[in-house]
Amino acid sequence: MNKTELLNRVDFLINLSKELIEGQHRTGYTDYVDSGKQAGYRAASLSFIKTLYGESHIYYKDFEIHVNGNRVLSIQKGLSILNSIRHEINNDWLISMKLLISAEIFSDFLEMSRHLLDTKYKDAAAVMIGSVLEEHLRQLCKNHSVDITITKGTDIIPKKTDVLNADLVKAGVYNIMMQKNITAWLDIRNNAAHGHYDQYKIENVELMYQGVLNFISTAN
Repeated sequence: MNKTELLNRVDFLINLSKELIEGQHRTGYTDYVDSGKQAGYRAASLSFIKTLYGESHIYYKDFEIHVNGNRVLSIQKGLSILNSIRHEINNDWLISMKLLISAEIFSDFLEMSRHLLDTKYKDAAAVMIGSVLEEHLRQLCKNHSVDITITKGTDIIPKKTDVLNADLVKAGVYNIMMQKNITAWLDIRNNAAHGHYDQYKIENVELMYQGVLNFISTAN
C-alpha cells in the first residue's frame, strides 16, 4: 500500500472507533459499546497494525492488551494508538524507519561482499551485490508508488528487474544515465549467477560494488 492507501485505511479504522464511541450505552456505572462491532473493529485494527509494524511492535502489543473488551475506555485507548499511527504515516516516519532498517541490512551484505572481493571471490561478490541492488530497486518502487507486479488473467506476476529499472526512470526517481549503470551492474550479476564467469573481471565487480554503494546511499 502507498501512503494514500495507508492513510485511507487508518482513517477508516479511526472512524470506526468514533462510531463505536458515539453509539455507547451505559450499564450500571460503566459505558459500553456494541460488542459485535467491537470484535470486528479490533480484528481489523490488529491486522492493519501487524502488516505495518509486526507483532513485536509496541503499537501492536498495546492495542492487543488494552483494546480487549467493549468498554468505551478500551475503544478510546485504541483511538489514541490509531491517531499516533496516522501521524507517523502522514509525516513519512514509517517509510523513513523502513528505509533505515533496509539500509542497515544492505550495509551488512555489502560489507560481506567487500570481504569476498578482498579475498578474490569475485563471482560470489557479484551475486551478493546484485541481490542487494535488486532489493533496493523494489524498495524504491514501493516508496514511490511504482507497481512491482503485473496481472495476467488471475495470476499476479513480479515484474522483471529491468522493467522496474525502466519504471523508476519514468517515475523520475533517477535519470537514464543511472538506468544504464544499473543495467550494466545487473548484467554482471546475471553472468555470475549463471556461471558465465569469463564475461567480467574482478575490476568490473569492484566498480559495481562502489557504484551500488553510492546508489543506495543517494536514491531513496
